[in-house]
Amino acid sequence: MKILFTAGGTAGHVNPAIAAANYIMARHPNAQILFAGNPTGMEARLVKNAGFAFAPIHVLGIQRQLTWKNFKNNVKAVGYLTTCSHRAKQILKDFQPDLVMGTGGYVSGPILRKAAQMGFKTMTHEQNAFPGVTTRLLSKYVDKILLAVPDAQKYLSDRCEYVVTGNPVREEIIFADKEKSREELHVGQKPCILSFGGSLGAKRLNEAIADLIAWHYKDQKIFHIHATGHYGVTYLPELLYAKKVDVSQNPGIIIREYIDDMPRCLAAADIVISRAGAISISEIEVASKASILIPSPNVAENHQYYNALALSSRGGAVLIEEKDLTGDRLIQAVQDLLDHPQKLKEISQKAGECAIADANQRIYEEMMKMLR
Repeated sequence: MKILFTAGGTAGHVNPAIAAANYIMARHPNAQILFAGNPTGMEARLVKNAGFAFAPIHVLGIQRQLTWKNFKNNVKAVGYLTTCSHRAKQILKDFQPDLVMGTGGYVSGPILRKAAQMGFKTMTHEQNAFPGVTTRLLSKYVDKILLAVPDAQKYLSDRCEYVVTGNPVREEIIFADKEKSREELHVGQKPCILSFGGSLGAKRLNEAIADLIAWHYKDQKIFHIHATGHYGVTYLPELLYAKKVDVSQNPGIIIREYIDDMPRCLAAADIVISRAGAISISEIEVASKASILIPSPNVAENHQYYNALALSSRGGAVLIEEKDLTGDRLIQAVQDLLDHPQKLKEISQKAGECAIADANQRIYEEMMKMLR
């Protein structure tokens, strides 16, 4: 069994491919797995750390915003377009895969399209409720598309087969114990809020969180874990200082740069405040948590908004667009949930009902069907 995976650009694209590859290797130790991606992209590091072979191919996406940096990027991207088809053909010819599987990012486009042209079996996985441009183009060529949510199908070509599998979620999150996690974090009987805005940090979200912390820190009735992200490490403390908030006086407020123990923190939480990345939402659903989702407006085609809408329209989350986000608005949303325990419980239950906890198994089964 020989499978070629292709993904790139973000961890949200690469990690599902690695999860699928690990799932396959656990059941078929003799399988041959190869990843194709940009040698300078995040995928090169993540794949190497996961222990899989890597075939480099240079592909860049065209940036629409007119800046000097984007102009230079686009010149390079056009140059790569003249060579990536030949390189894709070379990788496919040398490896001769039984199946080519993509999980998103610009790099998966030329690989999957060339694979389809050469007669290889092809499939791709779309993590978002609003498919990226690569998936929309590939829906005209690949044999099968796996979807995280059914909402995505209406944006795609009707010529190929679609199967809803969900997004892969780490088993540590699926099986984390709430009471044990709360005990380890010393939450006690307080309601617990977990908030984060991505690895770099979201300025508007950090500003609103500063107001939220200022609102609740004195009475010490709420346990709050917040990840500032890289750019918020110094920025958030400055905001809190300006509001005369000294979190060192409240042991129930934990501020970090990153959430390194997400399974434990998520299990302990009663309310999650976050962006609306596809994997984050899948983890919130599997953990059956009420959430306040604030989609990033700075992502391709505003796809985080559609991710949040898919869950909030089913009653499984509160959606606040960034243009509407203020400290007062966030405080109001949190207070509403805390003041109405039944509403909090119902949103948590609705989120859990949207979960697909066996996504790894579903993806694996669909791949095996293609290999028969």
